Amino acid sequence: MSSSLITALDEITGAGRPVVSVAPVSLSAPDRPVPLEVRVSAPATGRGLPVIVFSHGNGWNLDGYAPLTAFWASRGFVVIQPTHLDSRRNGFGFDHPVFPSIWTERIRDLTRIIEQLEAIETAVPGLAGRVDRERIAVTGHSWGGQTAQALLGARIVDEEGQVGGDMSDSRVAAGILFAATGLGGDDLHPFAQANFPFMRPSFHELTTPTLVVAGDHDQSKMSSRGPDWFTDAYTHSPGATDLLTFYGAEHGLGGIVGYEVAETTDENPERVAVIQRMSTAYLRSALHLDENTWSAAREVFGNSGDLIGRADSK
Repeated sequence: MSSSLITALDEITGAGRPVVSVAPVSLSAPDRPVPLEVRVSAPATGRGLPVIVFSHGNGWNLDGYAPLTAFWASRGFVVIQPTHLDSRRNGFGFDHPVFPSIWTERIRDLTRIIEQLEAIETAVPGLAGRVDRERIAVTGHSWGGQTAQALLGARIVDEEGQVGGDMSDSRVAAGILFAATGLGGDDLHPFAQANFPFMRPSFHELTTPTLVVAGDHDQSKMSSRGPDWFTDAYTHSPGATDLLTFYGAEHGLGGIVGYEVAETTDENPERVAVIQRMSTAYLRSALHLDENTWSAAREVFGNSGDLIGRADSK
C-alpha cells in the first residue's frame, strides 16, 4: 500500500501531540467481584477534550490496543480503557460461576466510567477541567464491540424471541464497532448458543451514530456465517450509517490489539495506520468537533487507488 493514503489522511486528522497515560486508576464498583481499574490516556495539552470509552476483546485488559487508544489520545481525545472481568488477569474461565454475568458486567463497566468522569479527571494529574463531558463516544473490538453497542441502543433477544430491555446511555453521542458480533440464530455454533446470550442482538433499536469496521476475511469461530456476519450492525440498524470493510483483514484487523501480538493473524501495520486515521476522522465529525473530517477522509479513502478497502454509507 502506498504511503500517500496515510499522508493524505494525516492532512485531515492533523498532527499528533504528546500523550500522558496513567494506569491503573481505580473506580468505585462495590458490587463487582474484583476492583474496576482503568487506563486513562490524554494529550498533555489542550482543553475541551472529548471522551472515548474503549471496551477490549475477550481476555484482554487496559494495557492492550495501544495502536488505537494512544493514537486517539494524541489527536485530542481522553481515552479510558477498563479491564473487564473476562481478562486473563482475572482467571474467570467459561466454567467459573462469575462467567454467565460477565457480559452484563462489561456493560456496567462502561456506564460506571461515564458516571465517574469527574473522579477520573481528578485522579489524573493535570487533567481536571480539561475534559468535555458532553462529547462521549463508546468503542470496542470483538466482544468489546458487543459491549459498546449496548450503550448505543442494541438490545438482546431472549430464548423466546422477545427483545430485551434498553441498556443505552443518552450521554453517549457516537460509537465505533470493530469486528463486532452479528445476529444470532441457527448460524451460531452450539457452544455460542449455550454460553453467550449476548450473541442474540437486535440492532433495530441502535439509533446512535455509529461506524462499523470489519474485515472481509474475518471468519468467526462462533458462527457459520461468513465475514459479512461482522457487518450486521450496519445492515440492520438505523444508527450505524457508515461501514468500512478492509480487504484481506481478519479478526485483528491488521493488529489493532497491538503490534506483533500472537493472536493477530493478519499483521498489517499500514492497515492499522489507515484505521487509526479513519476512526479519528469519524469521531471528530460524529462528536461535532469538525463536521467535514469524515466526509473528507471517506473521499480520500475511496479515491486512493490502493484497494485497501471499501467505504459504504446509507
